[in-house]
Amino acid sequence: MPTAIAVTSADMALPAQDERTLPAVVLRDLHTRPLEQALTELQLIVEQHGHVIVVCSQATPVAARRRLHTLRSLLESDRIALFSPDLPPLGLAVLARQLRQLASCDLSPGVLASAGRLLIHYIHSGALLGSVARLDRVPVNLKQHAKSWLPGSQFAVLAHPQPQLVRLGPETVLDGPEFGTRMLVAKGQLQSDWVTASLAPSWKVQGLRETPLPAESPRWWGTGKLIEFCTYLPDLSVLYQLVTSVRRGTCHWCGIDVIGDRCVFCSATPPGQDGPPRTRTEDRAIAG
Repeated sequence: MPTAIAVTSADMALPAQDERTLPAVVLRDLHTRPLEQALTELQLIVEQHGHVIVVCSQATPVAARRRLHTLRSLLESDRIALFSPDLPPLGLAVLARQLRQLASCDLSPGVLASAGRLLIHYIHSGALLGSVARLDRVPVNLKQHAKSWLPGSQFAVLAHPQPQLVRLGPETVLDGPEFGTRMLVAKGQLQSDWVTASLAPSWKVQGLRETPLPAESPRWWGTGKLIEFCTYLPDLSVLYQLVTSVRRGTCHWCGIDVIGDRCVFCSATPPGQDGPPRTRTEDRAIAG
């Protein structure tokens, strides 16, 4: 069976991007269910799939994140990877879907788990906010904080890859991707067409779809008055080429193939590999 890609709530399991996208495993109500029940469920998933990659938002309740670490410790398993990058919930849901796409390919569990750290660099994730008074994920200066209390104020915010925050106006622009992407939009309690009518055309997105707002988004952004957006690479062939172009190593601790500077399953750092992963083209250039 392919490596399982798990999420902590159903709204983080986006609809399949293509016919090869594998379904997500949803670990529901981790912090409210009996420990023994959750432990049995996760153990069965590991036995069925061999390896499990759990994609978890940093806005997930602390009790649920602690439960994940407890379950992994009780199972004493290096076949469970806990992946929690600092992405807004919608961007993280997109990343989880990309891993579900790649899970159908001939990638080893270690390479697949490492792929998340690579693909995150190709995701632009942000939101249009009605207030930044409680926003603590992106730097907010005193002037912007004061303006957030003015009636009707809205702010365009980019959280990843580089934080950017500007008060919305006629000439407002955000730094977008320099490659072809699609956009996903999730509307909260804010009325505006700026994302679809202005931002998407300025970023030259090649397609746009709407999806329900993840339940954890208001907690991440500090307000329910928002419209969250995310651009991403949709094609499996492109994702696969990106991942397979990066030099692989072997984890000296658990023995699985990895890309990058750390094994996602056991957290060991491969010896002799410092800095970010290089592509094979870069390796040949250095050797030549």
